[in-house]
Amino acid sequence: MIGYGTLYTFAPVFSLVIDRDVDERLSTLYPELYKELTLGRSLSYKTFFIWLLISIYQGCMIQGLSQLLIKESLTDGFLKMVGLSYLALCLTELLMVAVEVTTWHYIMIGAILVTTAVLFGSLPFLGGYMDLAFLVTPGFLWRIVAILAVTVGPIWAVKMISRRVKPPTYRKVMHINVTHLA
Repeated sequence: MIGYGTLYTFAPVFSLVIDRDVDERLSTLYPELYKELTLGRSLSYKTFFIWLLISIYQGCMIQGLSQLLIKESLTDGFLKMVGLSYLALCLTELLMVAVEVTTWHYIMIGAILVTTAVLFGSLPFLGGYMDLAFLVTPGFLWRIVAILAVTVGPIWAVKMISRRVKPPTYRKVMHINVTHLA
């Protein structure tokens, strides 16, 4: 289960470094894009605390809903709850990476797909930690979908609404066709 900290998170998170807001040629044509960087909004205390609150919210929802949705006694349902919360945590992280991507790159897609394959491929080896038979039931499926909807859905919705209402500068120019600029 220690694999969560290494195998199940590092590749998708590190693949975000190749995410580009705009094409390189557009960034040289619109120097006002650099103004946002100089204001320090990307790496501010406000941004840090927003991500901290998102993490606390997601952690509480994953654990709380896992306990709430597994109604069996602690001795009977513990391994089911562990499997549900563990997979919800891993899948939430993968979905959050996907939510944060601005421009998809084949390396990002590969990182997410390979990580997901490693996650599900390693599950048979984690039978001592979780109820593997429960993970293939419809009851597990609706529970994991419900948890993911609660943990990622609102954050995705806020991101989409804020992009529409007050788009960042790079969003305003990213749809310009670069081939016409040359």
